[in-house]
Amino acid sequence: MDYGLWTSKMNKKIILASKSPRRQELLRLMDVDFRIVLKDVDESYPDNLTPEEIAIYIAEKKARAFDEEINDEIVLTADTIVAIDGKILGKPENADHASEMLGILSGKVHRVVTGVCLLYKHKYNLFHDVSEVFFRKLTEQEIRFYVDKYQPLDKAGAYGIQEWIGLIGIERINGSYTNVVGLPTEKLYQQLKRLI
Repeated sequence: MDYGLWTSKMNKKIILASKSPRRQELLRLMDVDFRIVLKDVDESYPDNLTPEEIAIYIAEKKARAFDEEINDEIVLTADTIVAIDGKILGKPENADHASEMLGILSGKVHRVVTGVCLLYKHKYNLFHDVSEVFFRKLTEQEIRFYVDKYQPLDKAGAYGIQEWIGLIGIERINGSYTNVVGLPTEKLYQQLKRLI
């Protein structure tokens, strides 16, 4: 592939509808030019959905807020959730809730699901990725230190794999690392190549 063509085609064509600094950094590392546009979207979902369906449902819901005003640009929306033992762990409400979530994840395997929507010319291109994350048993002191210092209240499951807790607590992952960060970049790259 002509990588000059890649960067010139992608130049200022992407709208990232996310305030996540992790997603922004991943796009920069992909050499994708983008601008950030944020909208308030209700992220509720029907109770009967699987984790994969939830992530895609919310990503599409976020994109629908742009449908009437965007045509020539690609709107990128995403939603990442953590699933374990039939429970969905979203963003924690406070520090105690974050500690409780990490206690649930400690010593167990959980799934991280990211749903992505690429809205282009009023078409919704939807895909998702799933990674398995293996946490070793964490001590209460480790959990408290992480929550107090890193304040992971903006992260699904109350942790960032790229932060201290990931470095000392995650034994291994099956699947995409960037998916756990918040954006499955390899799948995103393939989908963007199809659109441009």
